[in-house]
This record gives sequence, structure tokens and C-alpha cells, in this order.
Amino acid sequence: MSDSATPIVDAELIVRNPASGETVGTVAVATPAEVAAAAVALRKAQPRWQSITPAGRKQWLLKLQDWVLDHAAELADSIQDESGKPRVEAEVEVAFTVDILGYYARNAAEFLADTDVRPHTPLMRVKKLTTAYVPYPVVGIITPWNFPLAMVTADVVPALAAGAAVLLKPSEVTPLTPLLLARGWAEIGAPPVFTIVSGAGDTGAAVVDNSDFVQFTGSGGTGRRIAVACAERTRPYSLEMGGKDPAIVLADADLERAVNGITFGALTNAGQLCVSVERVYVEAPVYDEFVNKLVAHVESLRLGRDDRAGTIDVGPLANDAQVAIVTRHVEEAIAKGARVLTGGKATGEGNFFEPTVLVDVDHSMSCITEETFGPTIPVIKVADENEAVRLANDSEYGLSASVWTGDKSRGQAIARRLAVGAVNINDATINLFNFALPHGGWGQSGTGYRFGGADGVRKYCRKQAITAPALPTQKKELVWYPYSLKSFGFMRNAMRATGARGRRRFGK
Repeated sequence: MSDSATPIVDAELIVRNPASGETVGTVAVATPAEVAAAAVALRKAQPRWQSITPAGRKQWLLKLQDWVLDHAAELADSIQDESGKPRVEAEVEVAFTVDILGYYARNAAEFLADTDVRPHTPLMRVKKLTTAYVPYPVVGIITPWNFPLAMVTADVVPALAAGAAVLLKPSEVTPLTPLLLARGWAEIGAPPVFTIVSGAGDTGAAVVDNSDFVQFTGSGGTGRRIAVACAERTRPYSLEMGGKDPAIVLADADLERAVNGITFGALTNAGQLCVSVERVYVEAPVYDEFVNKLVAHVESLRLGRDDRAGTIDVGPLANDAQVAIVTRHVEEAIAKGARVLTGGKATGEGNFFEPTVLVDVDHSMSCITEETFGPTIPVIKVADENEAVRLANDSEYGLSASVWTGDKSRGQAIARRLAVGAVNINDATINLFNFALPHGGWGQSGTGYRFGGADGVRKYCRKQAITAPALPTQKKELVWYPYSLKSFGFMRNAMRATGARGRRRFGK
């Protein structure tokens, strides 16, 4: 995801609606010293939060869920005000938040329960082996601007469920909605283990400096700098740094569904989604029909500034920087021989860019090799599925992909050939809403897994191995002082008998 600049005047962020340019709010910038002080306060409050166990934390998360439902309209209004997105997309974020709060509230106890481990050898059955999950005291979370609420809760909720305290720095482009969520946390009377610090690069660097674990979602350049900073401090981290997701359309696909799904997957939130469809590979026999249907569907979409009634399909890009990136990708493609079948330019009003279909594109073009993060759909004709898979894997990114086919087993087989962290078969973006699955990318799309299933909570914990006697103990073990070859010989022979193979089990 791309870095973006937001005006900072007199130590305040100025937040503007990208659909109109109007100022919708200001937020104070936290200094590095203030970030450090916030981390100290969180570290002091965290042990109590940890001690109430997942069952106690569940009640607070469900109270926050109640608050979100009671303030759903206010949250959606805030999302629209600072992102300019259509009303439906704003309300999807609220629904996502309600869902993830319920999922982790109800499942964290199971995910964090001590795990009994079976000894690797009969000799160790005299021991009880346990893996315990102990939360990091302070988790630093840095989130992007494309989903002001959903991107925050995807990380904050599992971290709180794990028993960690959370130090959040939301994007400087969309800081208002996260503050509204924090207001909800305070209004339900929850323990003071969720703090927001607003600002740009200096504030984010201070979050990294003062956290025990860092979760970052954003641009590759910033993510790599965070990785270096964490490595220098020997602190663990998890990064999600964007994608260039391919879609493969096979000749046996339901083309109506493929067109509808790919259009949605490419243009939702004006293409500003980490798992947005950014490349489409279509088998030759259905290429022309697919492109014709795609262009007709894209041209039917409603572009513009939405109101609360929800009459718009595609909203604006986040800022001038995103408009410049999308414009460059389209213009560079045209200069190299690509054709625009619909769209292709900024409207000149707000930060709107026309939904765009590009053909005659290839892998020498920036619209195929770089993350666009905008409303473009480049389409490439391929001879067969092997060429489609080869081109889909020809990318430094590996977040997710989609395969469109009428053959379920064929879709499963192709999915396993794709070098990505997630594959949707005959669907788009849906993996984000299936919280039981891991969400994370390969290659330059990141390291670690952001959320999903038990690991989504356990990632915010340190694993602790506990070994305890399972039977009554002796005064001393065979290998304790003073050493005795005779005593050790008994243990050595037993280890060999249970671990070696063939005649070597018996010392021969």
C-alpha cells in the first residue's frame, strides 16, 4: 500500500474528505515523548487485563460489540466523511467489526488454552509437557487509510483478546474513525489497555520503539524500515505490505459470475484494497466475450460522491498521491501500446478516477508489475491455464488470487500452483471475511500472518514451554551429579532402544 501525505499544521492533522476536499476534522499529533508515556501507562495496566483471563476479556469485547451496533450509523458517517467511500462500503466495515469482535470474543478461550504435548519418547512419559500462551505486554499496531474501521479492528481485536495492551497509530489520512472506536472503549468502562496516538512517520517510529510486538499494514518501503528497526531491537513483528492479485478466468467458467466478481474485486473501495484484483488472465476461447461483458458492466457503475442513502458504486481515491499513481500506470501502459476500452482518466473533481479497463497489456508495464491500488482492470489473453499460472506467479507480490472455473477439482489444483497466501475459487475478496483462515502474504506482500483462526490470537503471545513431573519424583535423576557411567549407560541404552532403528537399537 502506498505512503500518503496529510497536511500537518501547528502539530495537528488536517483531515479532508477526498470526494470534496472539505475539511472534516483535525487531530492532535502525538510527539515521541507522548507515545513513550502512553506505552508506560499501557504497560502498567496490562497485567490486570491479562489476569482476568479470556473469559473476562470476552465480556468487554462483547460490550464493545454492543456499542458498535448501537453507534453503527455514527461510525459509518465517520468512515464516509474521512474516506469518501460509498455508503454500502462504509457499512460493510461496521459489519466486519461486529463479526470479528464476536468471533474472537467467543473463541479466544479455546485458542489460548494450555496445550498438552505428547512426549516424543516413552522415556519422557514421566513428565507432563505443556505449551502456555503468554501475551506480549504492549502490542504496537500501525494501520492504513483504506478501511478506517475494519483495518483497525482486524488487528486490535485479536490483540486485546490475547491479553495484550494495544498502542495504535492509525493512518494520518483517516484518524477520525479509530478515535471514535476508542471513545466507545472508554464509554463502556473497559480497562485502559487501548490507546491511540495520531501522527505521521515520527509517531509511527515511536510506536515501534515502545512496543514489544509490532503489527504493520501499509507500503512496502515503510514495512521494510519497520522490519529493520524491529530486528535491531530483537522485537518480533508481522507485516502486510500490499499485493498485485491475479485473477485467472478459464474457458469453462461461468462468465457472468466471473465478470461480476472480478469487477467487484477490482473496483471495491475504488480498487484501494490489499486483495484487490489487479491483473486478469483469460483463456483465449472466451477472451473476447469476457472483455465485452466486462466493459459493459464497468460502464454501468455509478461513480461519484455518495450520500447517506447509498446510491453510488465507486467512490474517490484517498488523495492526490493515489490519483497520480493510477494516472501514471494508465499513461505508461498506453505509451507502450495498451488500449483503454472504458475510463482511463481522472474526472478533475475531487479525487475521482474513472473505472478503467485496459487491454493489450503485458508484463513490461507498470500497471502489471507495480501495485496500482486504484480502479483499473488490466486484462491479458492467455493460451491455456499453464500460461495463466506462469504469468500469475510472475510477480514480487503474493497476497491472494482468484480462479474462475466450472470444474471444482481443476480450481483446487490450480489454487495449489499459485504462489500466494490465499486463493478464492469463483469468488473475490471473500477470504478476508472468513476469520477461521489465516490472512497473510508471501514474497513482498509481507511476513507472518495478520489475523485468522487460533494463530490470529496466538501471534500476540509468547509460547512458554512448561515441563513438570507426571509421577512421584526421586531424590535425584540418573544424570545428575555425581556423574556415573553406569547410571548414564542405563539411560543411553534406553534412548537408543526407543529412538534408533534396526540392530543399532541394541548397540550392535
